[in-house]
Amino acid sequence: MQGAVATGSRQAADAGLELLQAGGNAIDAAVSTMLVQSVVESSLACFGGEVPLIVYDAKRNVVEVVAGLGAAPRLATPQWFAENRKGVIQGRGDIANCIVPGVLDACLTALDRYGTKTFTECAKPMLKILRQRAAMTVADVKQAGQRRNQGLDAERWIADHKNFLKTIERLVLAESQSGGDRQRGLRFVADYFYRGPIAKEIDAWSQASGGLLRYTDFAQHHTRIEEPLKIDYQGHTICKCGAWTQGPFLLQTLTFLEGYDLSAMQPGSADYIHLVTESMKLCFADRDAFFGDPNFIDVPIERLLSGEYLTLRRSLMNREAAAIEQIPGDPYRMRPRLGVAPRDHQIVAGHSSDTSNCLVADQWGNVVAATPSGWGGVMAGDTGIQLGSRMIGLTVWEGHPSFLAPGKRPRITLTPTLVLKDGKPVFAVSVAGGDQQDQASIQILLNRLVFKLDPEKSVRSTRFGTDHHINWFGHEPAKLGSLTAPRGLDEVTLAELRRRGHQVTVGRPAATAVVLAIDRETGMKSAVGEQGRNVAAY
Repeated sequence: MQGAVATGSRQAADAGLELLQAGGNAIDAAVSTMLVQSVVESSLACFGGEVPLIVYDAKRNVVEVVAGLGAAPRLATPQWFAENRKGVIQGRGDIANCIVPGVLDACLTALDRYGTKTFTECAKPMLKILRQRAAMTVADVKQAGQRRNQGLDAERWIADHKNFLKTIERLVLAESQSGGDRQRGLRFVADYFYRGPIAKEIDAWSQASGGLLRYTDFAQHHTRIEEPLKIDYQGHTICKCGAWTQGPFLLQTLTFLEGYDLSAMQPGSADYIHLVTESMKLCFADRDAFFGDPNFIDVPIERLLSGEYLTLRRSLMNREAAAIEQIPGDPYRMRPRLGVAPRDHQIVAGHSSDTSNCLVADQWGNVVAATPSGWGGVMAGDTGIQLGSRMIGLTVWEGHPSFLAPGKRPRITLTPTLVLKDGKPVFAVSVAGGDQQDQASIQILLNRLVFKLDPEKSVRSTRFGTDHHINWFGHEPAKLGSLTAPRGLDEVTLAELRRRGHQVTVGRPAATAVVLAIDRETGMKSAVGEQGRNVAAY
């Protein structure tokens, strides 16, 4: 019996391991892990947030995406923001930025489609932690030093956990009315939250507090099951979520890089850093120009990933000089240049690094790769549920791919990765870090698939990054020519990068990753995390 969990906290990893040891599969364990994260990592991955999942279902030998992302409320219109927010969708802490919570329904949908346990069984570790926290005194909280809650007084912190505990206990009670039918019970939980008392309570709070969420928004929420986007790379199949995430950016960049012999380069050399950075810049420009909710806009994803288009785009690569402009292509007319730069806000609307990790594999071959998050939101009255602020991923500019519309999903940076070999999972990646997520994933995959590094070295090797893209949280302009080079890079290499025109800053790109590797011969699983990330295995 073998299983592995990689996540952002020890308690969450332990919860996943507990479910695996109790006979649950990877999906059960991932749900339990993420429920615990919504308590112990609530500033990173809240219960009212969002989570894209890529699931390998061993029984059916298929990979599917569970799109755990809610949509903008019906009342969210460009006109409303023009009249009430000076025409700008604001940043963290604004009640008007709340979208329908996607996490719970994604978990319930995954349990229904792939799992074996009930919501109550998966929530057991979460409830244990909530009860412990609800029983704490003000002195206990201060002594424990809840450093992620420094802006919240101890009494409020305890009250929020008591309220959250009551909400989860109500969901458990709702499930208990199912008569022992597991799938029926999952539906009871979903109905109680999205079409029952909790949705009505959040509606009343939102109306009283000036928010836009209403009962109907919850009642109409639906978690989509989608096919992953895939490419073949280095004898492997790379699976990502669709253009409502930034996932296709990774696929495009790897396909772009297939035009060059990376294996002949040294990973820390000026040639290598320059080539990968310049490739990412060109693909970021396409991301910023075209990505958005495919249910509302036409994203030319097949053309963006096509060999013909990327061959045209490679003509813009300058191996000796760093680009100092954003250059999207024209996939519609199959031209290397669109001629118009992606649009950005004139007003910075906020930043965030609020995301965690979740990777799970079980003894039967099931694998889950997820990136749970919850972006700087507000507490929904007395429910104890923290809502995210993901509407910042939409804009108020007509013609923009993420132009705000009721029911439209914001584009998000969350972007888990699953790698297959001969149709079976061999590697998974989850990264926290906003726009840096897929930059880190690209380098981890290159380390693993091109340079054949072991999982630990693949994820812990030093990385570089660029902000030569529009910030997807604040929508601020691209920092043209920027390059964050890793500490320890020799002065000769740094000087060469600067000679080529890179605006070099020495530091660590803001991304933290976990990986999970599966040996196809033995079935052995190894999970590795960077500093601050925890793993568990048995």
